Amino acid sequence: MNENWDINMIMEVLPHRYPFLLIDRIIDLKKSESLTALKNVTVNEPFFQGHFPSFPVMPGVLIIEAMAQAGGILSYASGFQKKKDLIFFSAMDKVKFRKPVVPGDQIIFKLNILKMRKKVIKMEGYAKVDENVVAEAELMASFGESK
Repeated sequence: MNENWDINMIMEVLPHRYPFLLIDRIIDLKKSESLTALKNVTVNEPFFQGHFPSFPVMPGVLIIEAMAQAGGILSYASGFQKKKDLIFFSAMDKVKFRKPVVPGDQIIFKLNILKMRKKVIKMEGYAKVDENVVAEAELMASFGESK
């Protein structure tokens, strides 16, 4: 696998599309170990229309979703799932939101694999803006075949 993935490579693996594809690039990948990804946050994001019109803040749940999408790339690149398989959240632990994410920010996601079983993966993830942690979580997901 290439250590640096552009959006086209990401879309070959993830089933998500606009407006729900939340990862722009993979900037580092160590199979079966870790991944670093980025998202450029712009005022053109559709969620900013309602969250909040006078003070745009990226919803925390979407920061965690972006983290999970990066985790999906890590699990695929590590050989834990096939392209046809879907990955589903099964648990989120130790979720913390530390600072708001606003238009103009670039989020750097860092994910590390904690455990891997046959059809379940557990990862820890951090989201940073300008070297400051804005969110963190432990994520667990299971795999299932798409129809």
